[in-house]
Amino acid sequence: MQNEIRIPERSEIPEAHKWELAPLFANEEEWERLYGVLEKKIEGYGAYRGRLGESLSVFREALEFDLALSRELERLYTYAHLKSDEDKTNQRYMGLYGRAMNLYNRSSELSSFITPEIQSLPDATARAYMADPSIDAYRFMIEKIFRYKPHTLPAEMEELLAMGGELAQAPSQFFSQLDNADLSFGAITDDAGREVELSHGNFVSFLMSPSREVRKNAFNQYYRTYEAHRHSIAAAFAYSVKKDRFYARARRFESCRSAALFSDNVSEAVYDNLISTVRGNNAPLFEYLAFRREALGLSDLRFYDTYVPIVSDVPFSMSYEEAVETCVQALAPLGDDYTTTLRAGLLGGWVDRYENRGKRSGAYSSGCYDSPPYILMNYRDDTINSLYTLIHEAGHSMHSHYSAKAQPYQYHEYTIFVAEVASTFNEALLSRHLLQKYAGDARMRAYILNREIDDIRGTLFRQTMFAEFEKLAHELVEKGDPLTLETVRGVYRKLLDDYFGDSLVIDEALSLECLRIPHFYSPFYVYKYSTGISAAIALAGKVLAEGARARDRYLRFLRLGGTMFPIDELIEAGVDMRSPGPIENAIGYFGRLVDELIATYRSLPRV
Repeated sequence: MQNEIRIPERSEIPEAHKWELAPLFANEEEWERLYGVLEKKIEGYGAYRGRLGESLSVFREALEFDLALSRELERLYTYAHLKSDEDKTNQRYMGLYGRAMNLYNRSSELSSFITPEIQSLPDATARAYMADPSIDAYRFMIEKIFRYKPHTLPAEMEELLAMGGELAQAPSQFFSQLDNADLSFGAITDDAGREVELSHGNFVSFLMSPSREVRKNAFNQYYRTYEAHRHSIAAAFAYSVKKDRFYARARRFESCRSAALFSDNVSEAVYDNLISTVRGNNAPLFEYLAFRREALGLSDLRFYDTYVPIVSDVPFSMSYEEAVETCVQALAPLGDDYTTTLRAGLLGGWVDRYENRGKRSGAYSSGCYDSPPYILMNYRDDTINSLYTLIHEAGHSMHSHYSAKAQPYQYHEYTIFVAEVASTFNEALLSRHLLQKYAGDARMRAYILNREIDDIRGTLFRQTMFAEFEKLAHELVEKGDPLTLETVRGVYRKLLDDYFGDSLVIDEALSLECLRIPHFYSPFYVYKYSTGISAAIALAGKVLAEGARARDRYLRFLRLGGTMFPIDELIEAGVDMRSPGPIENAIGYFGRLVDELIATYRSLPRV
């Protein structure tokens, strides 16, 4: 069919639009050589087993061996997972990924004695080691190991748990392969009458169509695919939650949530505070949705009506190269070093830009200590969402860049809790830049305000609903209740009713949304999006209001890596997430944007 638009094969994507992986490995032969070296090298753990209390020199040597090996394993894994994500149907790269994971798990088994041995050191030996200046570079890392002592098992049991690491990934791997490689969503007739293949990458673009019929058809067809696989996906999710429960119990945590939050030293009160604060301040959301229904001229508002721009006659088109320059301009308040580095990376090989058949959906920033911070995109020039996604992932990548430059290997990794601050901070600056850029264009300002409101709605309100769903699903399993398809859908449907009230008509298909969220296979992850955007809105406001002082404080925060717990790092940056203040501030900011949008929209001339 002449008008058909299809998703290109990987081979059809120009090389200049793909990420450059040579900094990791020049070719697969190099990868294979390192694999062979590490396969032998991991046996070296045996030289330290049972000897960590022998002397400080042996203890330090074991730490350095483990860190050096981990660093090389991460390089091996990073290349394999990036190549696999280029095309999830490529069996060769799936094989590389599987081998990398297998080697990683074997290494975990062989090194599993280290933590329990450190924790079993006699108090006098531990104090002597920690007092020695040669341990200074590892002090916080070792303190965190001692903190896990109540949740660490004897060495033989730790080894057994490590042996099960690959099996524990089965639910997630099943869902990933089904969702990215096997599901087919058919084709949709777009606004121009063309048959376009529906995919994860263009689903939201269809939901932004000015034609309600196109939006409705895309929504129904997309969810029909999940409906057809609902039992399989529900089973995968249920066993993922059971896996979380197994590990929580094995490590003597009271709950799955306490286990997930422990590593970040985040109180469960922070999680509960987020949910209660958002639930208690939903009036601005209801006001916005009511206005959206009115502005679109609808008798009822449905989920597939929540993405289409309210100002429908402002076409958006921005090439990838233009998007890079827009990001650089928006982030100018962070200084020349930040923006120069970012521009060079986004145009010079950090990014795999466009969708191809079989490519992993969505977007992410990845990499390792010895590579650039790579970004996977499925960029589309017809949606402003792609611009926001690019600057979001750029925030992660620049965080990685600064952290790796400032910290040694053992501290270069930062937690997801603070990662989501760096990414949504960038989005906040982009919105404010665009509002200034179009200060004299009320129609474009309404368009940008609408977009920022929808972003906060999706990140703060919706992700908090996701977080509450995770909490409830895990509590069901912890009580011994079965997590069936109908139970899962029932829990999620009630949350939809609670969070959206009478402002949204809930189609039954929307109760399947909980079955298509990949982050649910990383337990208690999504709440960090909500806390992250709350912290980011506060910090972006400080940088714009206070200038160099707040900027330098923020850049110091990006350089902290993993040298502190995340709540403490954010206090260093200038925001305290232990209180409801940042969340209330973010909701207040959302409400002011809604008021501004309504006023701006009503000032527009009617045509």
